[in-house]
Order: sequence, then structure tokens, then C-alpha cells
Amino acid sequence: MTHLLSVNGISKAFGGNQVLKSVTFDLQKGEILGLLGPNGSGKSTLLNAISGFTAVDSGTVTVGDKRIDKMPPHKIISAGIARTFQLPAMPAKMTVMEVVMTAGTRHHGLWDGLLSLPSGRQAEKEDHQKASGLLETLLLTKVRDLPAAALSGGQKKLLGIACALMGDPAILMLDEPMAGVHPNLRQELAETLKTLSRTGISLIIIEHDMHFIKSLCERCIVLDRGHIVASCHPDELSKNQDVVDAYLGRGSRALKEAV
Repeated sequence: MTHLLSVNGISKAFGGNQVLKSVTFDLQKGEILGLLGPNGSGKSTLLNAISGFTAVDSGTVTVGDKRIDKMPPHKIISAGIARTFQLPAMPAKMTVMEVVMTAGTRHHGLWDGLLSLPSGRQAEKEDHQKASGLLETLLLTKVRDLPAAALSGGQKKLLGIACALMGDPAILMLDEPMAGVHPNLRQELAETLKTLSRTGISLIIIEHDMHFIKSLCERCIVLDRGHIVASCHPDELSKNQDVVDAYLGRGSRALKEAV
């Protein structure tokens, strides 16, 4: 696999609270990486730091040979990193299809589209076909004409993934994608993510559902109080004393049963 993302020595504090402490790891092309840790360990802050929503205090983030840790979020998206959020907010006056189409408008001339020039019409047609395919893949076709804000929490998570994929990212970061998703859809979503990985897209996934992580991820990194305590295959988590200790606050028995 080809080296793609490098996070080197990332640290972040909010006042006197040191949330990330010299976090370092690499991500390979096509890899599915699980990002684990108890509540408050710094997982979402790490995703925010990589995607530009939180400025880092020190350290670097590079995609290929391009340093991105000083870039704003929209520039990081252009560099090939897309993400979803734990609690996605959707516009009340746009349909599901309109929301996904909007996520694709940055890839063609805005003025061409507004003026209905040929290049704009062709790009809009291509975006519509792509959006329709993503909605079908993520089992959202039946709700494509509903207001996006009217969807269930799980459907909003799936819609967020569709929007992220409209930009053809090299790296997709998902913050608890299984939370609120109907159990019947979980296996299908896992297969969809595996298919994305086979096309070369790399994934970083924050998730508390350990069965989902074990079925999907080849490697996990575990954060505890802002620093990495383990980087291993999911099957090795329950044997790692540092990992067990990290979860003691919510019960070591619960961890061992989960993994």
C-alpha cells in the first residue's frame, strides 16, 4: 500500500486541558483505520485537527507531500480529505437530493451552472447521476425528495457520507457512523465502506461498536487522555493491558466482552 496521510506530533490544548499529546500515526492508501478510545480521549478533536476545524498547537499533518495543518477546512477538502460529523445538521428547506447535489457544485463552474451554459448543464447532469448512485448505494433513494432535516438520525448519517463522497475524496473520516443507524443497515454499510476501500479510498472511523470495527478495520489506534496507547489489529485489543486500562473507567469487563 502507498503512504498517504502522515500525522506527526499533533498536540492541542483548550486552556489547561491538554486534549492531544504529540499524536503520531500514518495512514496508507486503501486502509481502513479504527480510531478508538473512551469518551474524552480526544478522538473527535483529532479528526477536527486533521480536517482543519481545530487549529493545532504543534505538529504537522501532510497528505502525500502537501502540508495541510495550516489550511482552512475548504482547502483541506480540496486536498482530498472529507469527513462526517457525529451529530450532522441538515437544512430544513432542501430535499435530500438537493443537499447531495450542493455537495458537488464545487467541482464545476458556478457561473456556468447559473447561466445554464453547456459546460454547466453537463456538469449538473453528471452530478445528478453520481448523486442518484450514492443515494441508491446508501439506501436513501426512497427519501430523496423529502426534506433533509426530516430524516432520522441514522439516515442523516448516511446522507452525510453521500455528501462527503460527492467530492471524490482520497481520505474519508467518519465520526461514529453507526450511531442511530438501523441494525438492518449496518452490514450493508460495512460492505459499502469495504468497497470504497477497494477503490483506493482510505478511511478513518471513530466507532464504539466493536463488532462493526472488527468486521471492517485492519488496524486500530487507541487514544487515552490524548495520546496513542496502542496500534494493532482489532483482535489484539483485549490482550493489550494499556487498552484495558484506558477503558477501566467504564469497566474492564465491558471492554473484554466487546472485543
